Amino acid sequence: MSLFSLPRALGAACICLLPVIGHATEIAVSDPYARVSRPGAPTGAAFMVITNNGTSADRLVSASSEVAKRVELHTHVDQGDGVMKMVEIEEGIPIAAGASHAMKRGGDHVMFMGLVEPLEQGGQVVVTLTFEEAGDVEVTIPVDNERKPDHGMAGSHGHSN
Repeated sequence: MSLFSLPRALGAACICLLPVIGHATEIAVSDPYARVSRPGAPTGAAFMVITNNGTSADRLVSASSEVAKRVELHTHVDQGDGVMKMVEIEEGIPIAAGASHAMKRGGDHVMFMGLVEPLEQGGQVVVTLTFEEAGDVEVTIPVDNERKPDHGMAGSHGHSN
C-alpha cells in the first residue's frame, strides 16, 4: 500500500463505521411473535418484550407495518363484571431507563387492523416501532398462530373504539 492510498483506505473504513454508530439504539426487542385473532380474521396482533438499555426514559409512540391498513398500540381496560374492552393507547407507552415492558396477550400490544395479507403460520411481519428518543426501530416478527398464551387472556381480540 502506498503512502497516498493509506488515507483513502482509512477514510473508507471510517465511512463504513458511520451507519453502525448512527443507527445504534438502546432499545432491544425480545421474544416477538404475531398472530391472527382467529383464522380468517381481518385483525391480528404482535407481542414482544421491549427493553430500554439507555440511561433515560423513552416512550413507544406508534407502530407501523405494511401488513395492515391501520396499526395501533392497544391495551385492554377492565369495564367491570369481567368485561374487558380493547382501546387504543393514544399517549404511547413509557419505558423507564433500564426497564422492560411486556407487550402481551390480554395487555398492551401492537394491533393490526384491516390485514392486507394473511398472517400465515411460519411467516414474518416487519414492524417499525417509533420511540420519542430512540426513533424508529425495525423488528422482523415471526408469525406463530399456534403459540399458547403464556400470560393474559387467551380469548379473541375483538376490537371496539
